[in-house]
Amino acid sequence: MAQAQGIRGEIGWIGVGKMGNPMSTRLIEAGHRLTICDPVTENRASLVARGAYVADSPAELAERCEVIFSTIPNDRALEDIVFGGEESGSLRSRMGEGSVLVEMSTVSPTVSRRVAEELSSRGAGYLRCPISGSTALARSGSLTALASGDSAAWERTAPLLDTLVARKFYLGAGEEARYMKLVLNTLVGATSSILAEALALGAAGGLNDRQMMDVIGDSVVVSPLIRYKQEAIAQRDFSPAFSVLQMIKDFALIADAGRARQVPMFVTNLIHQQFIAAANAGYAEKDFFVLVDWMRSVYQLERDG
Repeated sequence: MAQAQGIRGEIGWIGVGKMGNPMSTRLIEAGHRLTICDPVTENRASLVARGAYVADSPAELAERCEVIFSTIPNDRALEDIVFGGEESGSLRSRMGEGSVLVEMSTVSPTVSRRVAEELSSRGAGYLRCPISGSTALARSGSLTALASGDSAAWERTAPLLDTLVARKFYLGAGEEARYMKLVLNTLVGATSSILAEALALGAAGGLNDRQMMDVIGDSVVVSPLIRYKQEAIAQRDFSPAFSVLQMIKDFALIADAGRARQVPMFVTNLIHQQFIAAANAGYAEKDFFVLVDWMRSVYQLERDG
């Protein structure tokens, strides 16, 4: 089977859920041998059917694989796989010279920096490499990778990343990629908020969502994100691609990063509160563009009151 230049043996992947599954599937389809680690049987099933080996712990995976990718939900999950409750089962217990962790999740710069220090002390490479894009883009290999950290790890894993993403950016030697992902997510969440407010205004003036989205989609203000969501919003279909709860988690990371760097985040903090209010109103598991519905309900209550 084909292997990327400089990569020997199997590739490891921790977290093969909504994003990790289609991405790791692309590696198998490209001819790479894969070892996976995920506690959810349903997440693993399609990859096992394609020949992936299942490791019982991050440590076992690290014993088999020099290069490990991770797509996990949050800071706590990253701390668990790297540090672990019992060191014998964690990545740090087995990673050393020649090992590389390519961490592709949206996590805080603070926790990421701790991981960097720990792996560096053991001689392992660490590439911060959060991804931007949807599950559909993950399946087609059209994601964007934002990378920073160990430049040698970047060069070594670039051929593997080319199987997973359409665009990749190396942004620096530290936590730059973590901040870049928070920058993008700030703008993504803000788009939902301002669009919801604009549509509420239009609805008050007698327009329907189909009319407004048709015009917006053919105007100078349309973005790839709005175009991607255009039909779903017109149909009021808020099936979750990225949920309100997930956006709350990301906006908490954004707010924390702003405080840590003494950057005022006036509008961002307001939008964070909007997502929290929407979750409390029953929209927690809906797609984050459900702010369109939530804001309309708030407006209607105010009109009727």
